[in-house]
Amino acid sequence: MFDNLQDKMDRVFKTLRGEASLNEWHIDNALKEIRVALLEADVHFKVVKDFTNRVREKAVGQEVLTAFSPAQQVTKIVRDELQTLLGGNEVGLALIGGPAVVMMVGLQGSGKTTTSGKLALHLKTRGRRPLLVPCDVYRPAAIDQLRIVANNVKVPFYELGELRDPLQIAKNAVQEARTLLYDTVILDTAGRLHIDEELMQELDAIKRETRPSEILFVADAMTGQDAVKSAKEFDDKLAVTGIVLTKLDGDARGGAALSIKGVVNRPIKLVGVGEKYQDLDVFHPDRMAQRILGMGDVLSLIEKVETEIDKKEAARLAERVAKDKFTLEDLRSQLQQVKKMGPMSQIVKMLPGANKINDEDIDETAIVKMEAILNSMTKKEREFPQLINGSRKKRIAKGSGTSVQQINQLLKQYLQMKKMMKTFSKGFGARRFGKMMKGLPPEFLQ
Repeated sequence: MFDNLQDKMDRVFKTLRGEASLNEWHIDNALKEIRVALLEADVHFKVVKDFTNRVREKAVGQEVLTAFSPAQQVTKIVRDELQTLLGGNEVGLALIGGPAVVMMVGLQGSGKTTTSGKLALHLKTRGRRPLLVPCDVYRPAAIDQLRIVANNVKVPFYELGELRDPLQIAKNAVQEARTLLYDTVILDTAGRLHIDEELMQELDAIKRETRPSEILFVADAMTGQDAVKSAKEFDDKLAVTGIVLTKLDGDARGGAALSIKGVVNRPIKLVGVGEKYQDLDVFHPDRMAQRILGMGDVLSLIEKVETEIDKKEAARLAERVAKDKFTLEDLRSQLQQVKKMGPMSQIVKMLPGANKINDEDIDETAIVKMEAILNSMTKKEREFPQLINGSRKKRIAKGSGTSVQQINQLLKQYLQMKKMMKTFSKGFGARRFGKMMKGLPPEFLQ
């Protein structure tokens, strides 16, 4: 979402890198470019004005104007102010009560129902026992949609029976949660194509009856400033406690994410970063600010690895590596683990300097090709690669839709990896990992 803004910010700082010291002329020119970049990213004009004023005030007020390079000085100030603009610090969910009630509100089409399911899975993986409750009795198939979502994420679903009164549904669901010892109730409330008094009265009645500890406004980040405007109106009526931004992985300009905290003065608590149910992340303003400036988000990458990679499988691999028993079967298993982490383009974007890498330079099919080759081998061939002779290579190439040359490249790389992995038994180092990646066959990486 922030690719264009990243490119423009990078150009701003690049013009400062050749300067020996920082003065007001440098600051004014940099701020002019930053102002244009933010406005083109669809950031609210008042937010842009306040942001650039704060950056200028801090930059001009620096006591050590010549102590650092202009690029370093301005980058630090802009990063700090971007973090403030995005909310300052992470604000977690306040799940208070027995059970804690979470109201999901927003306009129709913003992704409330899917996000409710994502939130349920998010809480379930953290040890809570959520109950999904359908309070949207107006939109056709809304109840069935939430039931399907609940089934997919394997979370309990509150069955309405013949009941069609949203207020009574919410009240009964909270009582059932108490009885069955569910600690969180997620209310998927109704939305409209636009805000109207009838909708707000219904939501306010549910709020007064269930006393939710969280009222989360679900905003579609692709709608830009319309999402910010809607969030403000919902907050005026309901006093929302936080924002959930969906479709943050889209190709919109990102203005909603950068404007919503400044306009609504409510924290962004969660963000949807993909279509899968597990693609809901806690929002970290500091990490997002670093990503916008091309500094990467290594902490989120580490968390993603810890969440997606099977710990037992990792321990098994470490043991086999230590005993020099790493086989093609192990390589196949590791490729399957990597695939769980999502598209390679998303993973690469978390690395420092990744804004200089174009999506077209990342071959998303590389792992698929490697896996196809390994799947076309017999289990015995994967365990004992020395069995793979010329005729077997032809068979494997035909079965995987690749060439004998690619088979040879994979086998050569496997032997290099096996040799390197002896030195990895004490932990993976960034330098060593980089060397390993450089050694991958060009045909797979291009």
